[in-house]
Amino acid sequence: MTNLADRDWFQDPALKTLMALLNSGGAETRVVGGAVRNSLMGLPVGDIDLATTLLPEEVSGRAAAKGIKAVPTGIEHGTVTLVIDGKGYEVTTLRRDVETNGRHAQVAFGATWQEDADRRDLTMNALYVGVDGEVVDLVGGLADIETKTVRFIGNAEQRIAEDYLRVLRFFRFFAHYGSGRPDAEGLKASARARAQLKTLSAERVWAEMKKLLSARDPGRALLWMRQSGVLTEVLPETEKWGIDAIPGLIAAEQALGWAPDPLLRLCAIVPKDAARLVTLSERLRLSNAEALALDRFARAPKPQETVTDVAFDRDLYRFGKDGMISMLKLELASARVNAEHDQKAMARSARLFALLKRAEGFVRPVLPIKGSDVLAAGIVAGPKVGEILGKLEEGWIASQFNLTREDLLARLETLAKS
Repeated sequence: MTNLADRDWFQDPALKTLMALLNSGGAETRVVGGAVRNSLMGLPVGDIDLATTLLPEEVSGRAAAKGIKAVPTGIEHGTVTLVIDGKGYEVTTLRRDVETNGRHAQVAFGATWQEDADRRDLTMNALYVGVDGEVVDLVGGLADIETKTVRFIGNAEQRIAEDYLRVLRFFRFFAHYGSGRPDAEGLKASARARAQLKTLSAERVWAEMKKLLSARDPGRALLWMRQSGVLTEVLPETEKWGIDAIPGLIAAEQALGWAPDPLLRLCAIVPKDAARLVTLSERLRLSNAEALALDRFARAPKPQETVTDVAFDRDLYRFGKDGMISMLKLELASARVNAEHDQKAMARSARLFALLKRAEGFVRPVLPIKGSDVLAAGIVAGPKVGEILGKLEEGWIASQFNLTREDLLARLETLAKS
């Protein structure tokens, strides 16, 4: 038997309080899902979810009696979040699916532990830990964790048909926890169901892709997504562009200490085309900040190692340092691939690295003159104000931002008279 009772997360006083509360009076409650999986795989444990034989109102009632806050975060699916010391624990009643349509499921409470396990997606996500710390495996998840096999529970096509998002979850979990080749049945079923991904909400699709792209090394998952046609379905922009830049980017991240950045990985597999990236952002309903990051990347000029620091600073000012940094990282990652056997690539790598450091330390200067100054000089409100301000800014940039406010006001006076 496998026992996790000695793990730090299982000994947490808050969890022990909840387990004692929800395992009394004939009720049974177990930890389920990611905490169990990660603990068995030697990975950090984050959120801790619980499955229980208690109905949601019984969970809330027991919590209220002990002064524990209960939030009905997913009451229609049997989920109540109990909050202790500011940390939330999702507690969900055992369920079985009554009806599924590929996007949502209607559930019934009062299921057995086997029925609850069978309705979950992947074997490694359906392991339980009881109050005694013993791991309960009803679907063969322990063996799959041992071999790092990401496998659907039961029939892969049936599991996917219940919720087509499971296609992306299959590849996402492979990216984070899988090894070798993906499970053949899961891969075939995912390929066959790929067209159904268009029936899902854009928010759900992007949320899964973002998590996949956040893996330490999503390269193998992206390769199999491309082979199965799934990647083209969700990111058609990658079809002719490809994912060849990913291995070099991952190598650079690990060598240079860059944190995994899902947006930078996305930039690496899509064409640097502002119009197409606007379409992508709208289709997947990226946040405003994410869409802006892609747009800045698309508009950033490709860095040349011959560029002077002065000219580079001007580009940083004009295009913004964030987009320039993304562009530099991808170019540096590409150059590093060839640097070992190519002296020119080695020199390019060194220069790009220096430019990256310069960009990271760049503080955008503020133009010391405003539109109100142009109006005060007697220019009538209208297009001419912007035109004059633009000329002043260009002169200020050309001076490497050294012209003072007094210098610019003097130039403004001359422009106003012309």
